[in-house]
Amino acid sequence: MKYSRAFFAASRLLGQRAAGTTMITSLKRALFLAADTSFVRAAIHDKANLAPFREKPTLAVVVGVFCIIISFPLGWPAVVLFGYLAIHWQNPWLAAVVGPAVYAFSHLVFLFGMWLSGATYTLVLCRWLTRIVMEAALARLAPDELAKISSGK
Repeated sequence: MKYSRAFFAASRLLGQRAAGTTMITSLKRALFLAADTSFVRAAIHDKANLAPFREKPTLAVVVGVFCIIISFPLGWPAVVLFGYLAIHWQNPWLAAVVGPAVYAFSHLVFLFGMWLSGATYTLVLCRWLTRIVMEAALARLAPDELAKISSGK
């Protein structure tokens, strides 16, 4: 939801706080705190990319990435499926026991995939994702801060 300058000016004149401004201020504060960490600054300044993924992966990396990918449909979609089946079959134990068990299993599959694919690929992926998300957020909320971080100052 976008607010116009007139909306903010009118709310200040009326002595009221504009709806949503507290949330935007908190979001900016959290964004600046995250952008101030060395990990985020290095990821943006170094222009973190996915170059290590261009090398031919080992079998362990392929199996690890496969486990990571397969863990996503095992998570919430499986919980929703078992919730639907519990309602359809009128058996609440499916939703109460099997749903959380499948969700926990999906976490184990994800962690096993992360372990197999190794710390190198995990770190490369995390740095790249951090750079993409933080650049987009900073470009929208604080472009001057993004320019400062990109230049390395």
